[in-house]
Amino acid sequence: MKSIVALQAAVTAVPFDGEPSDAELEAIGQELPLILAEVDLLDAHIMTLDRSVTELDAQRIRRARRRVLAARRDLTNRAGTALAGGVA
Repeated sequence: MKSIVALQAAVTAVPFDGEPSDAELEAIGQELPLILAEVDLLDAHIMTLDRSVTELDAQRIRRARRRVLAARRDLTNRAGTALAGGVA
């Protein structure tokens, strides 16, 4: 049987401290409105799991879907202007 102990040092050469980098935190910050909108949509769906959907529930879900779509649009537009050098 072949041992991989010698290869393990190469795989784990860079220690992982478990904390996100500044770039990852910035990306999360930019996506936070979308994340929060998706959480609201998920909450709206969860509220209807154990009962039938009322008109108020349907309205809440539609409103949450619109917020998700608007947040995705805004995030995509910001990414597009950043890639295009601000020309849009």
